[in-house]
Amino acid sequence: MLQKSMTQNHQEAEAPHLFSPLRIREVTFRNRIGVSPMCEYSSANGFANDWHFVHLGSRAVGGAALVMTEASAVTDSGRISPNDLGIWMDDHIPALARIFRFIEDQGAAPGMQLAHAGRKASTAAPWKGGGAVAEAEGGWRPILAPSAVPFSPASILPEALDERGMAEIARAFGEAARRAREAGAKVIEIHAAHGYLLHEFLSPLSNRRTDCYGGSFDNRTRFPRQVVHAVRENWPASFPLFVRISASDWTEGGWTIEDSVCLAKQLGPFGVDLIDCSSGGIVPGVSIPAAPGYQVPFAEKVRREGGIATAAVGMITEPEQADGIIRGGQADMVLVARELLRDPYWPLRAADQLHEDGPWPKQYLRARRA
Repeated sequence: MLQKSMTQNHQEAEAPHLFSPLRIREVTFRNRIGVSPMCEYSSANGFANDWHFVHLGSRAVGGAALVMTEASAVTDSGRISPNDLGIWMDDHIPALARIFRFIEDQGAAPGMQLAHAGRKASTAAPWKGGGAVAEAEGGWRPILAPSAVPFSPASILPEALDERGMAEIARAFGEAARRAREAGAKVIEIHAAHGYLLHEFLSPLSNRRTDCYGGSFDNRTRFPRQVVHAVRENWPASFPLFVRISASDWTEGGWTIEDSVCLAKQLGPFGVDLIDCSSGGIVPGVSIPAAPGYQVPFAEKVRREGGIATAAVGMITEPEQADGIIRGGQADMVLVARELLRDPYWPLRAADQLHEDGPWPKQYLRARRA
Protein backbone atom coordinates (compact mmCIF):
# COMPACT_ATOMS: atom_id res chain seq x y z
CA MET A 1 0.00 0.00 0.00
CA LEU A 2 1.38 3.40 -0.97
CA GLN A 3 1.53 6.58 0.99
CA LYS A 4 -1.46 8.89 0.82
CA SER A 5 -2.03 10.83 -2.41
CA MET A 6 0.61 13.43 -3.25
CA THR A 7 -1.88 15.82 -4.89
CA GLN A 8 -0.48 19.34 -4.95
CA ASN A 9 -2.35 22.40 -6.17
CA HIS A 10 -0.43 25.47 -7.20
CA GLN A 11 -0.67 27.95 -4.36
CA GLU A 12 -2.04 31.16 -5.79
CA ALA A 13 -2.88 34.52 -4.29
CA GLU A 14 -6.46 34.12 -5.46
CA ALA A 15 -8.77 31.14 -5.33
CA PRO A 16 -8.27 28.63 -8.15
CA HIS A 17 -10.40 29.17 -11.25
CA LEU A 18 -11.07 27.27 -14.46
CA PHE A 19 -7.81 28.39 -16.06
CA SER A 20 -5.55 27.97 -13.05
CA PRO A 21 -2.93 25.26 -13.49
CA LEU A 22 -3.30 22.15 -11.36
CA ARG A 23 -0.40 19.97 -10.25
CA ILE A 24 -1.03 16.36 -9.25
CA ARG A 25 2.11 14.42 -8.41
CA GLU A 26 4.57 15.44 -11.13
CA VAL A 27 2.02 16.27 -13.82
CA THR A 28 0.91 19.87 -14.24
CA PHE A 29 -2.38 20.43 -16.05
CA ARG A 30 -2.51 23.77 -17.85
CA ASN A 31 -6.08 24.38 -16.73
CA ARG A 32 -8.90 22.53 -14.96
CA ILE A 33 -10.68 21.20 -18.09
CA GLY A 34 -10.50 17.54 -19.04
CA VAL A 35 -11.99 15.47 -21.84
CA SER A 36 -14.28 12.91 -20.23
CA PRO A 37 -13.92 9.36 -21.59
CA MET A 38 -16.46 8.82 -24.34
CA CYS A 39 -16.93 5.52 -26.17
CA GLU A 40 -16.50 5.86 -29.92
CA TYR A 41 -17.32 2.25 -30.95
CA SER A 42 -14.86 2.64 -33.81
CA SER A 43 -12.11 0.06 -33.18
CA ALA A 44 -11.35 -3.28 -34.77
CA ASN A 45 -9.90 -5.83 -32.33
CA GLY A 46 -9.21 -3.02 -29.86
CA PHE A 47 -6.83 -1.04 -32.06
CA ALA A 48 -6.78 2.75 -32.12
CA ASN A 49 -6.94 4.23 -35.60
CA ASP A 50 -7.15 7.54 -37.44
CA TRP A 51 -10.59 8.26 -35.98
CA HIS A 52 -9.13 8.19 -32.48
CA PHE A 53 -6.14 10.26 -33.57
CA VAL A 54 -8.37 13.05 -34.90
CA HIS A 55 -11.03 12.75 -32.20
CA LEU A 56 -8.57 12.94 -29.29
CA GLY A 57 -5.98 15.13 -30.99
CA SER A 58 -8.48 17.83 -31.88
CA ARG A 59 -9.49 18.20 -28.23
CA ALA A 60 -5.84 18.73 -27.30
CA VAL A 61 -5.55 21.38 -30.00
CA GLY A 62 -8.78 22.82 -28.62
CA GLY A 63 -7.21 23.66 -25.27
CA ALA A 64 -8.21 20.89 -22.85
CA ALA A 65 -5.61 20.13 -20.18
CA LEU A 66 -6.35 16.40 -19.97
CA VAL A 67 -7.42 14.27 -22.93
CA MET A 68 -8.58 10.81 -21.92
CA THR A 69 -9.36 7.88 -24.15
CA GLU A 70 -12.68 6.14 -24.04
CA ALA A 71 -13.12 3.13 -21.74
CA SER A 72 -10.33 0.85 -22.92
CA ALA A 73 -10.82 -2.85 -22.26
CA VAL A 74 -8.17 -4.66 -20.23
CA THR A 75 -9.29 -8.02 -21.69
CA ASP A 76 -10.97 -8.81 -25.00
CA SER A 77 -13.96 -10.30 -23.15
CA GLY A 78 -14.18 -7.14 -21.02
CA ARG A 79 -15.21 -4.93 -23.94
CA ILE A 80 -18.61 -3.28 -23.90
CA SER A 81 -18.96 -3.84 -27.64
CA PRO A 82 -16.98 -5.61 -30.37
CA ASN A 83 -15.81 -2.14 -31.46
CA ASP A 84 -14.33 -0.88 -28.18
CA LEU A 85 -10.80 0.45 -27.80
CA GLY A 86 -8.49 -2.06 -26.10
CA ILE A 87 -5.26 -2.29 -24.14
CA TRP A 88 -5.12 -6.04 -23.53
CA MET A 89 -2.08 -6.79 -25.69
CA ASP A 90 1.25 -5.15 -26.46
CA ASP A 91 0.28 -4.81 -30.11
CA HIS A 92 -2.11 -2.02 -29.08
CA ILE A 93 0.76 0.18 -27.85
CA PRO A 94 2.17 1.73 -31.09
CA ALA A 95 -1.09 3.25 -32.35
CA LEU A 96 -1.82 4.69 -28.91
CA ALA A 97 1.73 6.03 -28.63
CA ARG A 98 1.28 8.06 -31.82
CA ILE A 99 -1.88 9.65 -30.43
CA PHE A 100 -0.40 10.30 -26.99
CA ARG A 101 2.70 11.98 -28.50
CA PHE A 102 0.50 14.35 -30.48
CA ILE A 103 -1.64 15.18 -27.44
CA GLU A 104 1.43 15.98 -25.37
CA ASP A 105 2.96 18.03 -28.19
CA GLN A 106 -0.14 20.27 -27.99
CA GLY A 107 0.43 20.92 -24.29
CA ALA A 108 -2.18 18.52 -22.90
CA ALA A 109 -1.72 15.44 -20.72
CA PRO A 110 -2.70 12.16 -22.41
CA GLY A 111 -4.81 9.91 -20.22
CA MET A 112 -6.31 6.45 -20.51
CA GLN A 113 -9.38 4.99 -18.86
CA LEU A 114 -9.01 1.28 -18.06
CA ALA A 115 -12.20 -0.74 -17.98
CA HIS A 116 -13.94 -4.07 -17.83
CA ALA A 117 -17.59 -4.14 -18.87
CA GLY A 118 -18.69 -7.03 -16.63
CA ARG A 119 -22.29 -8.03 -17.22
CA LYS A 120 -22.70 -5.22 -19.79
CA ALA A 121 -20.21 -6.84 -22.16
CA SER A 122 -20.96 -8.09 -25.68
CA THR A 123 -23.50 -5.40 -26.49
CA ALA A 124 -23.93 -3.47 -29.70
CA ALA A 125 -23.04 0.16 -30.39
CA PRO A 126 -25.90 2.60 -29.65
CA TRP A 127 -26.57 3.20 -33.35
CA LYS A 128 -26.94 -0.57 -33.75
CA GLY A 129 -29.57 -0.75 -31.04
CA GLY A 130 -27.37 -1.45 -28.02
CA GLY A 131 -28.70 -4.96 -27.47
CA ALA A 132 -26.84 -8.20 -26.82
CA VAL A 133 -24.55 -9.28 -29.66
CA ALA A 134 -24.81 -12.94 -30.70
CA GLU A 135 -21.61 -14.95 -30.96
CA ALA A 136 -22.26 -15.46 -34.67
CA GLU A 137 -22.27 -11.68 -35.09
CA GLY A 138 -19.03 -11.02 -33.23
CA GLY A 139 -20.21 -11.27 -29.61
CA TRP A 140 -18.78 -13.63 -27.00
CA ARG A 141 -19.69 -15.86 -24.09
CA PRO A 142 -19.36 -16.09 -21.20
CA ILE A 143 -19.63 -12.57 -19.89
CA LEU A 144 -18.45 -12.12 -16.32
CA ALA A 145 -19.87 -10.47 -13.20
CA PRO A 146 -19.73 -10.71 -9.41
CA SER A 147 -22.97 -12.70 -9.44
CA ALA A 148 -25.05 -14.54 -12.01
CA VAL A 149 -27.56 -11.69 -12.22
CA PRO A 150 -28.28 -10.11 -15.63
CA PHE A 151 -28.47 -6.36 -16.10
CA SER A 152 -32.06 -6.65 -17.36
CA PRO A 153 -34.45 -9.47 -18.34
CA ALA A 154 -33.35 -9.04 -21.96
CA SER A 155 -29.63 -9.07 -21.14
CA ILE A 156 -27.17 -11.94 -21.28
CA LEU A 157 -26.96 -14.06 -18.13
CA PRO A 158 -23.43 -13.52 -16.77
CA GLU A 159 -21.20 -16.09 -15.18
CA ALA A 160 -20.17 -15.40 -11.57
CA LEU A 161 -16.45 -14.88 -11.19
CA ASP A 162 -14.45 -17.14 -8.91
CA GLU A 163 -11.36 -15.91 -7.06
CA ARG A 164 -9.04 -17.19 -9.78
CA GLY A 165 -10.95 -15.20 -12.38
CA MET A 166 -10.83 -12.09 -10.24
CA ALA A 167 -7.09 -12.46 -9.79
CA GLU A 168 -6.67 -12.75 -13.57
CA ILE A 169 -8.68 -9.57 -14.14
CA ALA A 170 -6.74 -7.66 -11.48
CA ARG A 171 -3.52 -8.73 -13.21
CA ALA A 172 -4.98 -7.63 -16.54
CA PHE A 173 -5.63 -4.15 -15.11
CA GLY A 174 -2.03 -4.04 -13.90
CA GLU A 175 -0.68 -5.13 -17.28
CA ALA A 176 -2.89 -2.56 -19.00
CA ALA A 177 -1.38 0.15 -16.78
CA ARG A 178 2.09 -0.99 -17.83
CA ARG A 179 1.10 -0.81 -21.50
CA ALA A 180 -0.45 2.65 -21.04
CA ARG A 181 2.81 3.80 -19.46
CA GLU A 182 4.81 2.41 -22.38
CA ALA A 183 2.46 4.16 -24.82
CA GLY A 184 3.14 7.50 -23.11
CA ALA A 185 0.03 8.08 -21.01
CA LYS A 186 0.47 10.46 -18.09
CA VAL A 187 -2.84 9.77 -16.32
CA ILE A 188 -4.77 6.58 -15.72
CA GLU A 189 -8.41 6.43 -14.71
CA ILE A 190 -9.90 3.17 -13.45
CA HIS A 191 -13.52 2.83 -14.52
CA ALA A 192 -15.62 1.80 -11.52
CA ALA A 193 -18.88 3.44 -12.62
CA HIS A 194 -21.90 3.11 -14.90
CA GLY A 195 -22.76 -0.48 -14.11
CA TYR A 196 -19.53 -2.02 -15.36
CA LEU A 197 -17.57 -4.71 -13.52
CA LEU A 198 -16.03 -2.80 -10.62
CA HIS A 199 -19.27 -0.91 -9.99
CA GLU A 200 -21.06 -4.26 -10.04
CA PHE A 201 -18.91 -5.38 -7.13
CA LEU A 202 -19.59 -2.15 -5.23
CA SER A 203 -23.36 -2.09 -5.53
CA PRO A 204 -25.55 -4.44 -3.48
CA LEU A 205 -28.01 -4.38 -6.38
CA SER A 206 -25.63 -6.44 -8.51
CA ASN A 207 -23.34 -8.07 -5.95
CA ARG A 208 -25.18 -11.01 -4.35
CA ARG A 209 -22.07 -12.89 -3.24
CA THR A 210 -21.87 -14.60 0.15
CA ASP A 211 -18.07 -14.91 0.30
CA CYS A 212 -15.49 -12.30 1.32
CA TYR A 213 -16.31 -10.26 -1.81
CA GLY A 214 -19.99 -9.71 -1.00
CA GLY A 215 -22.29 -8.55 1.75
CA SER A 216 -20.60 -5.88 3.86
CA PHE A 217 -19.22 -2.60 2.54
CA ASP A 218 -15.63 -3.72 3.11
CA ASN A 219 -16.28 -6.99 1.30
CA ARG A 220 -17.92 -5.31 -1.69
CA THR A 221 -15.04 -2.83 -2.03
CA ARG A 222 -12.38 -5.55 -1.69
CA PHE A 223 -12.00 -6.43 -5.38
CA PRO A 224 -11.98 -2.80 -6.58
CA ARG A 225 -9.25 -2.12 -4.01
CA GLN A 226 -7.27 -5.08 -5.33
CA VAL A 227 -7.55 -3.68 -8.84
CA VAL A 228 -6.39 -0.25 -7.69
CA HIS A 229 -3.40 -1.89 -5.97
CA ALA A 230 -2.50 -3.86 -9.11
CA VAL A 231 -2.66 -0.71 -11.24
CA ARG A 232 -0.64 1.41 -8.83
CA GLU A 233 2.07 -1.27 -8.68
CA ASN A 234 2.49 -0.93 -12.46
CA TRP A 235 2.01 2.82 -12.72
CA PRO A 236 4.79 5.31 -11.91
CA ALA A 237 4.59 7.01 -8.52
CA SER A 238 5.17 10.30 -10.34
CA PHE A 239 1.94 10.00 -12.39
CA PRO A 240 -1.67 10.57 -11.23
CA LEU A 241 -4.22 7.82 -10.74
CA PHE A 242 -7.94 8.64 -10.97
CA VAL A 243 -10.95 6.44 -10.26
CA ARG A 244 -14.35 7.10 -11.83
CA ILE A 245 -17.29 6.08 -9.64
CA SER A 246 -21.04 6.22 -9.81
CA ALA A 247 -21.50 8.25 -6.65
CA SER A 248 -25.13 7.14 -6.38
CA ASP A 249 -27.26 4.40 -7.90
CA TRP A 250 -30.27 6.73 -7.58
CA THR A 251 -32.46 3.94 -6.25
CA GLU A 252 -33.38 2.35 -2.94
CA GLY A 253 -31.05 -0.38 -1.76
CA GLY A 254 -28.21 0.74 -4.02
CA TRP A 255 -24.86 2.45 -3.65
CA THR A 256 -25.10 5.89 -2.01
CA ILE A 257 -23.13 9.12 -1.80
CA GLU A 258 -22.25 8.20 1.78
CA ASP A 259 -20.75 4.95 0.47
CA SER A 260 -18.78 7.01 -2.05
CA VAL A 261 -17.26 9.16 0.69
CA CYS A 262 -16.20 6.02 2.58
CA LEU A 263 -14.72 4.52 -0.60
CA ALA A 264 -12.73 7.70 -1.25
CA LYS A 265 -11.25 7.43 2.23
CA GLN A 266 -10.23 3.84 1.47
CA LEU A 267 -8.70 4.60 -1.92
CA GLY A 268 -6.53 7.58 -0.97
CA PRO A 269 -4.01 5.44 0.94
CA PHE A 270 -3.80 3.11 -2.07
CA GLY A 271 -2.37 5.94 -4.16
CA VAL A 272 -5.53 7.27 -5.78
CA ASP A 273 -5.29 11.02 -6.36
CA LEU A 274 -8.70 12.02 -7.68
CA ILE A 275 -12.25 10.66 -7.70
CA ASP A 276 -14.23 11.35 -10.87
CA CYS A 277 -17.83 11.59 -9.64
CA SER A 278 -20.45 10.39 -12.09
CA SER A 279 -23.60 8.40 -11.17
CA GLY A 280 -26.11 5.75 -12.21
CA GLY A 281 -25.98 2.85 -14.63
CA ILE A 282 -26.23 -0.18 -12.38
CA VAL A 283 -29.86 -1.09 -13.13
CA PRO A 284 -32.23 0.02 -15.90
CA GLY A 285 -35.35 2.14 -15.51
CA VAL A 286 -34.08 4.43 -12.76
CA SER A 287 -35.40 8.00 -12.64
CA ILE A 288 -32.44 10.41 -12.58
CA PRO A 289 -33.12 14.14 -12.11
CA ALA A 290 -30.78 15.21 -14.89
CA ALA A 291 -30.24 18.96 -15.15
CA PRO A 292 -27.25 21.24 -15.67
CA GLY A 293 -24.64 20.38 -13.05
CA TYR A 294 -26.83 17.75 -11.37
CA GLN A 295 -23.85 15.60 -10.36
CA VAL A 296 -21.66 18.43 -9.07
CA PRO A 297 -22.89 18.05 -5.45
CA PHE A 298 -21.46 14.52 -5.46
CA ALA A 299 -18.00 15.84 -6.33
CA GLU A 300 -18.32 18.54 -3.68
CA LYS A 301 -19.30 16.12 -0.92
CA VAL A 302 -16.62 13.54 -1.77
CA ARG A 303 -14.01 16.32 -1.91
CA ARG A 304 -15.06 17.87 1.38
CA GLU A 305 -15.72 14.73 3.41
CA GLY A 306 -13.48 12.20 1.66
CA GLY A 307 -10.38 14.36 1.81
CA ILE A 308 -9.44 13.82 -1.83
CA ALA A 309 -9.42 15.79 -5.07
CA THR A 310 -12.46 15.35 -7.30
CA ALA A 311 -13.65 15.97 -10.84
CA ALA A 312 -17.18 17.13 -11.59
CA VAL A 313 -19.11 15.86 -14.61
CA GLY A 314 -22.62 15.94 -16.05
CA MET A 315 -24.24 18.59 -18.25
CA ILE A 316 -21.48 21.13 -17.75
CA THR A 317 -21.83 23.25 -20.86
CA GLU A 318 -21.26 26.92 -20.03
CA PRO A 319 -17.90 28.54 -19.21
CA GLU A 320 -19.29 30.50 -16.27
CA GLN A 321 -20.85 27.31 -14.90
CA ALA A 322 -17.55 25.42 -15.08
CA ASP A 323 -15.59 28.34 -13.64
CA GLY A 324 -18.05 28.62 -10.74
CA ILE A 325 -17.55 24.95 -9.85
CA ILE A 326 -13.80 25.50 -9.45
CA ARG A 327 -14.04 28.91 -7.76
CA GLY A 328 -16.65 27.55 -5.34
CA GLY A 329 -14.42 24.67 -4.26
CA GLN A 330 -16.89 22.07 -5.47
CA ALA A 331 -14.27 20.18 -7.50
CA ASP A 332 -10.67 20.43 -8.63
CA MET A 333 -11.39 19.70 -12.31
CA VAL A 334 -14.35 19.60 -14.64
CA LEU A 335 -14.54 16.79 -17.17
CA VAL A 336 -16.60 17.75 -20.20
CA ALA A 337 -18.16 15.22 -22.56
CA ARG A 338 -20.95 16.03 -25.01
CA GLU A 339 -20.19 19.74 -25.12
CA LEU A 340 -16.72 18.83 -26.38
CA LEU A 341 -18.31 16.65 -29.06
CA ARG A 342 -20.33 19.66 -30.16
CA ASP A 343 -17.33 21.98 -29.96
CA PRO A 344 -13.78 20.56 -29.69
CA TYR A 345 -12.51 24.11 -29.11
CA TRP A 346 -14.80 24.84 -26.17
CA PRO A 347 -11.85 25.50 -23.80
CA LEU A 348 -10.54 28.24 -26.11
CA ARG A 349 -13.97 29.80 -26.35
CA ALA A 350 -14.36 29.53 -22.58
CA ALA A 351 -11.06 31.33 -22.00
CA ASP A 352 -12.09 34.21 -24.22
CA GLN A 353 -15.51 34.41 -22.60
CA LEU A 354 -13.96 34.48 -19.13
CA HIS A 355 -11.24 36.95 -20.20
CA GLU A 356 -8.46 34.48 -19.45
CA ASP A 357 -5.40 33.53 -21.46
CA GLY A 358 -6.40 30.40 -23.29
CA PRO A 359 -3.90 27.90 -24.71
CA TRP A 360 -4.36 28.94 -28.32
CA PRO A 361 -2.12 27.06 -30.78
CA LYS A 362 0.18 29.45 -32.62
CA GLN A 363 -1.33 28.22 -35.89
CA TYR A 364 -4.74 29.56 -34.80
CA LEU A 365 -3.77 32.85 -33.13
CA ARG A 366 -4.81 34.90 -36.15
CA ALA A 367 -8.38 33.71 -35.65
CA ARG A 368 -8.56 34.75 -31.99
CA ARG A 369 -11.01 37.51 -31.28
CA ALA A 370 -9.52 40.72 -29.90
